[in-house]
Amino acid sequence: MRRDEIIKVLKAAHVMLDGHFELTSGKHSDHYMQCAQLFQYPAYSKQLCGELAEKILARGIGADIVIGPAIGGIMMAYEMAEQLGVRAMFAERQEGAMTLRRGFAVEPGERVVICEDVVTTGGSVKEVIDLVREAGGEVVAVGAIVDRSRGSASFGCPFFAVIDLDFETYEPADCPMCKNGGKAVKPGSRNLK
Repeated sequence: MRRDEIIKVLKAAHVMLDGHFELTSGKHSDHYMQCAQLFQYPAYSKQLCGELAEKILARGIGADIVIGPAIGGIMMAYEMAEQLGVRAMFAERQEGAMTLRRGFAVEPGERVVICEDVVTTGGSVKEVIDLVREAGGEVVAVGAIVDRSRGSASFGCPFFAVIDLDFETYEPADCPMCKNGGKAVKPGSRNLK
């Protein structure tokens, strides 16, 4: 897909939001990617996850499992697993740490693709990478719908994104919207209990 086609899908699915947001990383931005909206539309999620799966498969990367960090990666992991023809599972926080629960397990030597809807700093993905490696699994790729990292995300394995978007982010103390009296909205899921 061309970049303009991808953006058209993201806008049609109400993924691209404008305002004053606190990102999961703690930084502020005037744009937020609410990729959860994408997954209400099976045709759109199939289209964009299919694009991502093609990139992974074109590099000859095979997998046994796709894992997504909760909450943003749950539905994406399912769709990516469908596209790649493998098992799907998700990691979730328990007492603040990412863990596999609900009977999910990675066996030693299993090849894992980790997927996340949006990567800014890659913090959640890195936690899942550590979890997979501790179980003896091999992380063969990381995939995202949107890469907001400005090329700084590094996972020690190939990283693929459907689209790179470069929105300005600010430390809260430097945020021009805060300086003008605005209050950031925190739409992410990091603090769900």
